[in-house]
Amino acid sequence: LKKQSNFAGLHYFNPVALMPLVEIVRHDFMAPEMERRLAAFCRAIDKLPVPEAGTPGFLVNRILAPYMQEAILCYGEGIPGAVIDKAALKFGMPMGPIELVDTVGLDVAASVGKIMADFHGQVLPDGFNVEPGKRGKKDGQGLYKWENDRAVKPPVPDNYQAPADLEDRLVLSMLNEAVSCLHDGVVADADLLDAGVIFGTGFAPFRGGPIQYIRSVGAAPLKAKLELLASRYGSRFAPRPGWDAL
Repeated sequence: LKKQSNFAGLHYFNPVALMPLVEIVRHDFMAPEMERRLAAFCRAIDKLPVPEAGTPGFLVNRILAPYMQEAILCYGEGIPGAVIDKAALKFGMPMGPIELVDTVGLDVAASVGKIMADFHGQVLPDGFNVEPGKRGKKDGQGLYKWENDRAVKPPVPDNYQAPADLEDRLVLSMLNEAVSCLHDGVVADADLLDAGVIFGTGFAPFRGGPIQYIRSVGAAPLKAKLELLASRYGSRFAPRPGWDAL
């Protein structure tokens, strides 16, 4: 490009008409005036602009990816999808991660997940393997069967007991990555990160966003939970840099 200073990215969220967040993707040669113009444009169309570094996944998908991948790992262990979704809903998420993967599409989730797995030096879970005609909601079949735009979730036996650490596995995957994003300077501060994640994912708004939630509960006990999960399930739960600064 002859004028790299005039190049930038805007990342919208689906459905665009309903999701207020737009990520302004920065790069090293971007002119400050270009960022101001893009922010003004976003506000003019009633969107919330959040400037971010051009890291893989930007902010929202970087935080969502480990959450969705952990859900797929849980699903592969035999935990029913409805149970996984219920754990996320109990925390305050607007949609469970298994239903979310189907809604996004297994093909799209796998593509983003591969980028993020490579970024973290991990392997994408086998559960993202896509069978022809079974990409999720758009095909009427994925991890769930879909009828009339709704997921048909198989019934769970009355005596089924969800693993005690299921909610922690899901939620702490997001919190760990949120801490990493703040540490890496993906956004300017914790308030922008919290706003971006709430308006981009619907993250339990009453909890104030991931960083506010960590501060309200206490970083030390949450970090200890991550260390316990790392001892059970592996290094993907190792606390990322930044926890000690909260």
